[in-house]
Amino acid sequence: MSYRYIAIGDSLSEGVGDLPWPDGTPRGWTDRLAGLLTVHHGPVEYANLAVRGYKTDQIRDHQLDQALSFAPDLVTITAGMNDILRPRVDFDALQVSLAGLVAAFRKSDTTVMFVPIPDLTGVSPAGSVIDSRRRRLNTIYQQLADQMGVVPLASTDGTVFEDPRAWAADRLHLSELGHERLALGAADALGLAEASHWNTALEGARPSRSLRTEAQWWWFYVLPWVNRRVRGRSSGDGRTAKLPTLSVVESMETRWASTTDRQT
Repeated sequence: MSYRYIAIGDSLSEGVGDLPWPDGTPRGWTDRLAGLLTVHHGPVEYANLAVRGYKTDQIRDHQLDQALSFAPDLVTITAGMNDILRPRVDFDALQVSLAGLVAAFRKSDTTVMFVPIPDLTGVSPAGSVIDSRRRRLNTIYQQLADQMGVVPLASTDGTVFEDPRAWAADRLHLSELGHERLALGAADALGLAEASHWNTALEGARPSRSLRTEAQWWWFYVLPWVNRRVRGRSSGDGRTAKLPTLSVVESMETRWASTTDRQT
């Protein structure tokens, strides 16, 4: 059986902010990582169950069982960011939910990786608002690495991920550059030597901002987000996973081919 990689989680794993594939689905760092894995494992069987807007309990309820059924060798999880963006957060409950996700995969010795949340204070005004929550969530991730064998991704402090150029126009999702670098960072954490400079800071001046750029950001991104929260809606409502069945990735340059008859 070939190497199997499953991505579960929220918009970060779905790939929001990256350039789209020809069919319109976002590419994203997990798609890119699947391609990088082929260098060491040959053709990789890959599925992406992530859905934007999902909180941790939704990931558990809607993605966990399917991911386990694929008997993966590697699982990457992005979970917790949507929880800390809500008005109230029960961190004790969040830690229990995240640990439950890990335990389910570690029972079969699956390699599990989480992605830490970068310092966004220089990227978005919201970064300062959630910074204490972000650090507390990253502490939980570190405890999962220390206690449950989760593969730790190196700290993002002082790296490209604190640069606005690594982020999309909404300042909430990674840009093409950010997704590319995160894929390299994950590959580096998994021991792929050619990915060793993934976190190098960008050269040159960061883009300047003006009253016009800030007004556009509020109008096109912040207000729609607030409107969804007021109405009790989520960006994930009505959406399904972009790649819910195992598919073969043969290289970084080619899109996957469906292998729905190879899910067991």
